[in-house]
Amino acid sequence: MAQTPPTNAPQQVHADLNQLMRGVLYPAANVVFSAQADNPAEVQFLARDRDPTMSTDPLTNTFGGWVAVENAALALAESANLLTIPERRCSNGAPVPTKDPAWTMFVQQVRDASMQSYRAAQAKDQAKMIELSETLSASCSGCHRKWRDRRTPANRCK
Repeated sequence: MAQTPPTNAPQQVHADLNQLMRGVLYPAANVVFSAQADNPAEVQFLARDRDPTMSTDPLTNTFGGWVAVENAALALAESANLLTIPERRCSNGAPVPTKDPAWTMFVQQVRDASMQSYRAAQAKDQAKMIELSETLSASCSGCHRKWRDRRTPANRCK
């Protein structure tokens, strides 16, 4: 008789906050922010990217253009969930301040701005993407100012 896998596997943390930012949030944010300057529908494939399945550029791969911006915005929104896992640590070993109300507020701002960006990308609305880039950037900057860029090592999460 086949065994049924557990339905509620526990969450597992594999990356510290810095690794999560560099591996997931930063690349996804760059794709969303790219829609400010370049219309994703007009992104040109380079000669080396003849095979979109092999392109490492999200805007020129198989799911490129506006779909890449939609997917990146959704990745940011989903990443907000990863920012709330209590076991996650900063790269300096300090726990991520998941219980701090300011952290919760900043995470929600990232989630909200990401979903607004997703809807704008679905509508292929570059003007709205330009407007929302400031909102998304502000949600990231607020958190960075409080925890990443602090001069007080005891309160710094890096």
